[in-house]
Amino acid sequence: MPVRPEESTPLPQQLPTQESAPVTVFASPGSWIESDAVVQCHQVAALDGMSRVAGMPDLHPGKAAPIGAAMLSSVLYPHLVGSDIGCGIAVFPFPLKRAVPERLAGRFPDLDRALDPVRDADDPAWAVLDGDIPAGHLDGVGTVGRGNHFVELARVGTVLAPDHADRLGLAEGDLVLIVHSGSRGLGERILRAHTERHGAGPAPDPAGYLAAHDAAVRWGALNRRLLAARVAHALGSAPAAPIVDQCHNLVEVRAGRYLHRKGAAPGDGRDVLVAGTRGTASYLVHGHAGAAANHSVAHGAGRKMSRADALRRGRAKHTVEQLRRTPVGSIVVCGDRQLLFEEAPGAYKRIEQVIADLVAHGLATPVATTVPLVTYKTLDAAARPARDRRRARGRR
Repeated sequence: MPVRPEESTPLPQQLPTQESAPVTVFASPGSWIESDAVVQCHQVAALDGMSRVAGMPDLHPGKAAPIGAAMLSSVLYPHLVGSDIGCGIAVFPFPLKRAVPERLAGRFPDLDRALDPVRDADDPAWAVLDGDIPAGHLDGVGTVGRGNHFVELARVGTVLAPDHADRLGLAEGDLVLIVHSGSRGLGERILRAHTERHGAGPAPDPAGYLAAHDAAVRWGALNRRLLAARVAHALGSAPAAPIVDQCHNLVEVRAGRYLHRKGAAPGDGRDVLVAGTRGTASYLVHGHAGAAANHSVAHGAGRKMSRADALRRGRAKHTVEQLRRTPVGSIVVCGDRQLLFEEAPGAYKRIEQVIADLVAHGLATPVATTVPLVTYKTLDAAARPARDRRRARGRR
């Protein structure tokens, strides 16, 4: 069903501040917003040069800054972007004729195994590379990473805005590949170089930081294309260019100021995939967020449980096998049992509420849902036939 604003559209929660930048959380009163995340927003608002902090409906606390926030300042603060510079979500058309999840799950390539330019020189996925690898960073190239990163084969479900869907070339029933990954250690290296000398302070050389930052953003975009190409070749589909690819961990320079996004996607006239969970739909939306929201929209459902809580509660409620088959009938490829529990659908907020909040506050228009068929988290070698496991070992 289409997501619609409530009959009486709620106003954004304007939170009082004292001698600091205004903080606005674009969520309805009934949305799950942890107080720790709001506290972090106020801590950011008190930083020198900060002019506005916008919390998205997927807002939740992070290690050093809130996740699901866009923060505008005249001063550049690297820690507000964090270590996974360039992390984002891309959507690729996937013209596969038949999609039987049980058959396709075992055919996903080993996306934990990095591509080596020498050893894997003849891998057809390299065809998406145009020029040099940014920053010469070869560690982890062609790999998805852990945590909440994933590669997912999905089917377009309900089309909610036919004009936007037509513009993207999407129709109900089409297959798409969704890739959520970042800069695989490059961003961490960039942040560490700053924090070892300056801690959580501002960048003394913004131009120098931005040059390294921009390379990490380009690296993340390239890696999402490599991942999509690897899966396409493995599943017998043709690699394609993405129809959506938005980074949600980055700094954008706007009118001489620095717009820091940490788990918030650009929402000023751009299309964004707002990720649900591996057991729910995700939503393609068209963003039209204005200055009050720092031109940003949510990037996903947002965690409502810490990883420790999700692990503890999940083990009490579910078995590993139950978590490998989701409520929508899709299959999860994940050889890491702990990660299965940490990333269980119940650890996240309701994606429908996040989207409803975006709509209610005029930040985005839902375009279509995507329903997962196979979600790859990390290789599940034990689930493969013995012959395939021997071949995989021989390629290492």
